[in-house]
Amino acid sequence: METSIIIALVAGGVTAIGWLANHWLSGRREERRRRVEAQLKFVERQIEELYGPLVFLIYEGRRTFADLLDTLGQNFVFPLPGEEELGTWLFWAEAEFLPRNEKIKSLLMLKSHLIEGPRFPQSYVTFLDHANSWAINHLRWKEQGVEYSWHSKINWPYEFETEIIATFEKLKSLHSSLVGRLS
Repeated sequence: METSIIIALVAGGVTAIGWLANHWLSGRREERRRRVEAQLKFVERQIEELYGPLVFLIYEGRRTFADLLDTLGQNFVFPLPGEEELGTWLFWAEAEFLPRNEKIKSLLMLKSHLIEGPRFPQSYVTFLDHANSWAINHLRWKEQGVEYSWHSKINWPYEFETEIIATFEKLKSLHSSLVGRLS
């Protein structure tokens, strides 16, 4: 065979191998990009539809509770010293705490598919127990006059707050990382 034909065949083979390698690498790069974009889209939904609103409600609730303590002039709520303080507590409960708990419950119910991790966290279950215990006893008092302790039988789960805030911060960090990987 002539040398020029051999050179042409080798050059053609090298070009074909280079094209195949480039095509394969481009495909892998594009698949990685699609995965990162899909993950970014999901994280954005988690932040926008669930954890962002939950964190907002938690911070709002913290401020409202601090305002209540300031209004009561003490560092605790229960036991309430008198009727005036009970009236103040009931106002705060009906205007702020019970409605906020309902908003949180609604978010958890409607957006449970966005909850981070493979299971429904125990602190979320404890929050639901807290909110439901209080809401039903309060409603029974309002509608049937059956007195109760003016609060839930289950204390506010501070680990719920901590977990929501930590998850929000983790998702915000992941979001930044994913945006950086796409840039």
